[in-house]
Amino acid sequence: MSRRPQASAATAPTVRKIRCAVYTRKSTDEGLDKEFNSLDAQRESCEAYVTSQRAEGWVLVPDRYDDGGISGGTLERPALQRLLRDIEAGRVDVIVVYKIDRLSRSLMHFAKLVEVFDAHNVTFVSVTQSFNTTTSMGRLTLNILLSFAQFEREVIGERIRDKVAASKARGMWMGGPPPLGYEVKDRKLVINDAEAAWVRRIFSGFVETRSATKLVPMLQAEGVRTKTGRPVDKGAIYKLLNNRLLIGEIAHKGNVYQGEHAPIISRRVWDEAHEIMAESTQVRANENRSETPALLRGLIFGPDGRALSPSHTRKHGKIYRYYVAQSVLKGTDNGCLVRRIAAGEIETAVIDQVRALLRQPEVVMGTWRAARAEDRDLTEAEAREALERLDPLWDELFPAEQARIVRLLVERVDVSPTGADIRLRLEGLASLMRDLRPPGVERRAA
Repeated sequence: MSRRPQASAATAPTVRKIRCAVYTRKSTDEGLDKEFNSLDAQRESCEAYVTSQRAEGWVLVPDRYDDGGISGGTLERPALQRLLRDIEAGRVDVIVVYKIDRLSRSLMHFAKLVEVFDAHNVTFVSVTQSFNTTTSMGRLTLNILLSFAQFEREVIGERIRDKVAASKARGMWMGGPPPLGYEVKDRKLVINDAEAAWVRRIFSGFVETRSATKLVPMLQAEGVRTKTGRPVDKGAIYKLLNNRLLIGEIAHKGNVYQGEHAPIISRRVWDEAHEIMAESTQVRANENRSETPALLRGLIFGPDGRALSPSHTRKHGKIYRYYVAQSVLKGTDNGCLVRRIAAGEIETAVIDQVRALLRQPEVVMGTWRAARAEDRDLTEAEAREALERLDPLWDELFPAEQARIVRLLVERVDVSPTGADIRLRLEGLASLMRDLRPPGVERRAA
């Protein structure tokens, strides 16, 4: 009886090892904290499929490629990017997914992925959609499936947008960070009383000052903060002034609806603020400058050597002006010795000291000597008489002319808790003296 010869171990066919990477994805992070979630279910099905192909040499790579809570409309996914790097490094032969839309829902993005796969001789398998991407028919099937995946993604987006529009039309708040003055309870906006007081202060302050620039240092000095705890700035003020949620309304794509939440700001205050914002910024800036002249702008300095900036507020129709330290304006006040000075008081003190200095003999003598550089025939008596003319003229001058004279005479004013130190310009005094000489007093003939 003849026996069939058996193949020896040397002639047995060898099976090439095919390295398989399982990729899973879920668009939302809902349920990912469970012990067995959607990513685990996808991976279990893919691993079972790879096990069924073990006879063909399929083996799993040790790494996991899981993207949880990330949309399929983007390729910027951590696990996917790591998978692409491993493909380029030659560590993967086959990608296994539960459905092809786990890789991407965008036809354009999928075309880019296929280019990478082809460049490195990598194929992919969907365990619930059987096709072979190495054939033309398989690629056609892939494109058809991807077209439906993209269509499904667009339909889902349209449904979400329609739902948001319909909900906002009913006055419902549809999420996002709540603005200053509100907090979220049971998915609805409710008023936070402490923050609402800040919101009302911002609106009333803007109506009074008519300028966000002037309002910022006042709010920072009062400790008003944004929702994130930062000191308020002009951007935060204007963003708040334009937020219709504060008057109990919901805005959506140019339409405005009555909201379910309670308003913080009255319609009257809102309209007043927006009437001011509707004016030209340049017009309001000029108006503020004309109403609040700052005689010592750029001339007054605090104990730290930094300039004090002019500021003002309006209460009951009256303007209150100040010079404020830079550290206060920037919200970095660390024991500043001089935080703010009433503008009227310091300006009056400076003018009074200037007038007193102009009567001192040494100042008159120094001015006379400086002026003689251009007028050799000028006498000391004429110099004294010219400088004395400033007192009766000062109150009759326009604010702009007063500011010009102060800048001409004063080089620097250093303030401290104990007083103010004034530094004069002798050359400025000489120029002013020539302007103040009585009519008819000209250079004498040589």
